[in-house]
Amino acid sequence: MKLARCERIAGIREDLPPNEHVLWQGAPAWRSAAVHIFHVRQVAVYFALIVCATLAFARLDGRPLATAILPAILGVLACALLALLAWLTSRTTIYAITTRRVFLRIGIALPIAINLPLRGIEGAGLGLHADGTGDIPLQLEPGPHLAYLHLWPHARPWRLQRPEPMLRSLPDPEGVARVLAGALGSANAGHEAVEPSAPAASQEAGREPAYDGLQAA
Repeated sequence: MKLARCERIAGIREDLPPNEHVLWQGAPAWRSAAVHIFHVRQVAVYFALIVCATLAFARLDGRPLATAILPAILGVLACALLALLAWLTSRTTIYAITTRRVFLRIGIALPIAINLPLRGIEGAGLGLHADGTGDIPLQLEPGPHLAYLHLWPHARPWRLQRPEPMLRSLPDPEGVARVLAGALGSANAGHEAVEPSAPAASQEAGREPAYDGLQAA
């Protein structure tokens, strides 16, 4: 008797059901996460301004320029901490799309697993960053869902009343969007996912990308 082949999402011990298949899996790019999730650039600019202001006032008041060392050290430590958080987020996060669900394993200290059935996803978007990475927010059907704080930072910013889980800082966002569009279209049609079609998306160079809707295959 021929046994059914079982698949497994990376980092998860349990096998998927025999009729469910992994279409894609990945994680956030940590450098992109540092910039777009933890805003390390803005923090660096903030402390740089403090250092410049401290130097200027020290020169005017005749105080030693070494008084700027403390804010400079604090700035370096803050940026290093944010970079570490971004790296840990990338290392501990697992995103996956299967023929039946979108899966998120998130959390650094207390990881949780979130299963989002494809038929419970009303829509999805695609936002691109200037560095080539991007985010995919998921609009869920009305009903009880995880709170925004449980999802953060894997949630669309400022959607507090109706949180939207988000696949963040993806290295190949358009490729993942094509996979998701195909999976959603196949799930809505009532059969397993097939070769996906391309989504609609536009490049956005600003800090907060516009999220164009995906076209389900």
